[in-house]
Amino acid sequence: MKAKEFIAACHIHSSWSYDGKWSLEALAAEFGRRGYRILMMSEHDRGFTESRLVQYRESCARASSDQILVLPGIEYSDASNTVHVLVWGAVPFLGEGLPTSVVLETVKSKNGVAVLAHPSRRNAWRCFDPTWAGGVVGIELWNRKTDGWAPSQKALQLLKATDAIPFVAMDFHDRQQLFPLSMALDIQTCLTEESILDCLRSRRCYACAFRIQLKQNLLSRVLPILRAAELSRRTLAWFYRYFMNPRA
Repeated sequence: MKAKEFIAACHIHSSWSYDGKWSLEALAAEFGRRGYRILMMSEHDRGFTESRLVQYRESCARASSDQILVLPGIEYSDASNTVHVLVWGAVPFLGEGLPTSVVLETVKSKNGVAVLAHPSRRNAWRCFDPTWAGGVVGIELWNRKTDGWAPSQKALQLLKATDAIPFVAMDFHDRQQLFPLSMALDIQTCLTEESILDCLRSRRCYACAFRIQLKQNLLSRVLPILRAAELSRRTLAWFYRYFMNPRA
């Protein structure tokens, strides 16, 4: 079968997360309308158990259709809630507050896929241990919720020091995180959970913004524009909160 490109929305939270707002069905419908074929979910580990994970996987299967596949996943946080790792695959629930090294070692032993989330959040990049590099398939270059309208400079530095794939993610909790970031996956068989995981393990994927591949030469040209836009956005948001909505 000839490889086909599928567009994935990454790092998505549903109402299965303690801070998620949307049901799996509502997410599948919304992102399906926007042309996504894969939802790479990443529910917070807080409040999960192994039995809840089984129920969650079943709910993801029910929310999937011929138009969109809802891929179950968990976002693991370390004890200080600084380093977060996104995990997909047939990995049993690992627990809350585990050391990142333990998470990565276990995921690798179970043939799962792990991605380091938002390195700029709480300066998580400072905690990066070079020994983690063999356990992560990707690192989030651009996380809409944390980084806003521009990629993370610290993530770029981590990516240059490893062979991890640049990931882009919305970190979707509510509509305000909707942004045209996506991963393009070259799937060589039918679209299934295992074919997605195999694609990620084989690194047959690339990051896109506005459906344009984020190649290094393109990034170097547009980064100053994106950072200027993000600075303007944050400045306007501050003015709005301070002057127009002081009680917010």
